[in-house]
Amino acid sequence: MPKAGTSPIRPMDLLRQSLEKNVMVEVRGKRVYSGILEGYDVYMNLVIRNAGETIGDESKGIHSRVLVRGDNIIFVSPSGGEMN
Repeated sequence: MPKAGTSPIRPMDLLRQSLEKNVMVEVRGKRVYSGILEGYDVYMNLVIRNAGETIGDESKGIHSRVLVRGDNIIFVSPSGGEMN
């Protein structure tokens, strides 16, 4: 619950504040991407640059750019850090 006199942060506000910063995104299929949020749209489709990909516990490498479809997203964590 927000403190008195403050307004709650909205999801699109949080995405806007996370542009050009590290995020971690979990999608269906136990797949996780971690990289720099380059863009998004109203459907929460995300473009992530230098995206490290992990499936389960296995690293699948780094992709220069990934488009994550919004309806597959389980969660987005701002400042998700880099995956190595």
